[in-house]
Amino acid sequence: MRQRGIEIVVTLFAWLSGLLLLCSILAVLVYLIVKGYSALNLTLIFGEADPWQAILLRERVFDGLFPAIVGTLALVTLSIIWAIPVGVATGIYLSEYAGCFSRKALNLCFDVLSGVPSIVVGLFGFAFTVFLHKHYSSQIKPCLLISSIALSTLVLPYIIRTTQAALEGIPRDIRLTALALGATRFQNIVLVLIPRSLQGIMSGVILSIGRCAEDTAVIMLTGAVASAGIPAGLTSQYEALPFFIYYISSQYTTPEELGMGYGAAIILLIICALLFALAFVARKGLSHATLYRP
Repeated sequence: MRQRGIEIVVTLFAWLSGLLLLCSILAVLVYLIVKGYSALNLTLIFGEADPWQAILLRERVFDGLFPAIVGTLALVTLSIIWAIPVGVATGIYLSEYAGCFSRKALNLCFDVLSGVPSIVVGLFGFAFTVFLHKHYSSQIKPCLLISSIALSTLVLPYIIRTTQAALEGIPRDIRLTALALGATRFQNIVLVLIPRSLQGIMSGVILSIGRCAEDTAVIMLTGAVASAGIPAGLTSQYEALPFFIYYISSQYTTPEELGMGYGAAIILLIICALLFALAFVARKGLSHATLYRP
């Protein structure tokens, strides 16, 4: 009877915690929408430029968020491109190849890395830029490439941990079937284990997308500026929505400028939602492709 009462209390507490979290998220969303909906228009994104000409990169946007939107998408894409191969390969090594000592040592390192504040990673990226500028080329400056590398370092633990957990969660009979039929260890990993763990790996990628899209401290120290325009290449400075939100909220002089900050926050949430949806669709497609592969 006592155990039954404890289960009821725990269940009730779990439901109340979930409801509190949901209400908090809804409160933030409603607040942003109320404050920023009036600023949401094409002028906020493209300023005085023609939208179609701006999208085709024929006209520069000086007073809109279009360069920051492009910079954010480029930053997230590059960061994920750098992080996925390294993170997945490291997760495979920890799960399938690492010995007891190396697994414990690397797990400790990645646990520490996952707890490192983003400002520290930003300082690392800035110090790395200064080192390259001093010892290799005076042309190297804070830029999109340095920011994406620093952000990929920040999100590596998410991909590594989810990859490792997904591989280690595969049942033993599935692990041994291909080996028993004569497959090599590498073939077993590539043809059996990775397809079976794609959902877990994509979960880490989804978490990484959100982390890359919202971070301000790293990009503020490694390449984001207020009026860089659309980045011309990997070594160019760029604009990003998180930095714009930070900048406008600390430097605004009129309520209209603050409203632009709220509008930028809404656009950033929409971009994150679209990226999450794209990742979910990709995960679903990969899952079906591996389940029904001939």
